[in-house]
Amino acid sequence: MSTSELAGKDCVPCKGGVPPLAGDEIARLLEQVDGWSAERDHHITKTIKFPDFVQALAAVNRIGEIAEQQGHHPDLYLAWGKVRVDTWTHKIDGLTESDFILAAKIDQALGM
Repeated sequence: MSTSELAGKDCVPCKGGVPPLAGDEIARLLEQVDGWSAERDHHITKTIKFPDFVQALAAVNRIGEIAEQQGHHPDLYLAWGKVRVDTWTHKIDGLTESDFILAAKIDQALGM
């Protein structure tokens, strides 16, 4: 599956009771999203650089629109010229495929 295939899917609401992804499952999905890394098999993260604050803020707003459409909300950190995105599935306090789908949708929307 490629980034575009992941971006073509929709996030699935997690009702809990499912184990979070681990090890090889995370590695396989990370290969499909560019520049994202897994932190302690708990969340994925990416820092995106911009030439100024205005463009970084516009990216945060676009990511917010995607998050609302998908019903899956990352943590966003805005600074001058950069945005860090951290995402995981809060209901299970770990990663699901939806986190990687959201990552792919963010990359696609920002032209990455």
